[in-house]
Amino acid sequence: MSPSVVARAPGRVNLIGEHTDYNDGFVLPMALPFETTIAARARGDRTVRLESAGYGETRFSLDAPPDEADGWARYVAGMAHMLDSTGVPVSGFDASISTTIPVGASLSSSAALELASGFAMCGLVGVEPDPVLLARLGQRVENEIIGIQSGIMDQLISAVATPEGPTLIDCRSLETTPFALPADGLVVIMDTMTRRELAESEYDRRRASCERVAAALGHRVLRDATPAEVEALPPGTDRRRARHVVSENARVLAAVEALVRSDGVAFGALMNESHESLRTGYEVSSPALDLIVEIAREHEACLGARMTGGGFGGCAVALIDRPAGATFVEHVRERYGEAHGSHPDVWPVDPGAGASVRSDASTRR
Repeated sequence: MSPSVVARAPGRVNLIGEHTDYNDGFVLPMALPFETTIAARARGDRTVRLESAGYGETRFSLDAPPDEADGWARYVAGMAHMLDSTGVPVSGFDASISTTIPVGASLSSSAALELASGFAMCGLVGVEPDPVLLARLGQRVENEIIGIQSGIMDQLISAVATPEGPTLIDCRSLETTPFALPADGLVVIMDTMTRRELAESEYDRRRASCERVAAALGHRVLRDATPAEVEALPPGTDRRRARHVVSENARVLAAVEALVRSDGVAFGALMNESHESLRTGYEVSSPALDLIVEIAREHEACLGARMTGGGFGGCAVALIDRPAGATFVEHVRERYGEAHGSHPDVWPVDPGAGASVRSDASTRR
């Protein structure tokens, strides 16, 4: 197949601000050099045919409900359905899909597929992509079609990221502000090689806990709760969950201040605090995540480390001094391999750019 458009969208790593997005809070993610690419050509009918080296070939009709598509194709069918509902004249197409994002590692492979699909479908019909609109539609795919009540962080950073560094996202207003990493700071992703099991039900329980506390305090979401209000709650699970969310929002804003000062030490300390709150308060870490974070912190170049993503498995992230990158990677691989019995993937990464589509030798964001 000779494609007429090629769209791409990156995965992401969240440096700090976990489980705050669905509470209308603050997050500080960064796009990755890992991405999903879709090469597509329009058809003359209402059929979409997809092929992927990892998942084989599938097809669906644009006239059928999107949840009738097979497995991973529901993300593409869902984006087609959402775009159609906004008035974009989606057409049938053939597409080849490839990705360098590790699946199941909490690096947002599903959001990248949604955004790459949306950009490709806009490109095929000559519509200028609206990154924020496509991020909103991608979240709706997750919520309404896939059935995961996630926030908008993953889709929005995949859509609007800059290669300069992480982006502060206000998940209420959707205002985005890019920042640079501290001087000589290097982000390293550490895959525990464990994957989430039964995590979706646990995710739903935590979201329900946040909603209960917000309602009890007279707020729509925990974004508006104060530390004093949370501490006045009866002791128990709900208070621990709320304490994490409220304190994590404050940590994100403090982390941004550290970036403005290019203070990697202060930023790393906030990452460490975030992990402890996720481990003991929100209880979404795991033995493997705790282990790899502890090992990362043993290295003298590590400024801070924490789990990243939804939790229960997947990846952790560290901020280190760039000159020691090679020795840090070797340290984590060896020590984790000895202690856990499986050797982790460890990736030093620079920030990536947000989604784009190329057509007729042009690139549109």
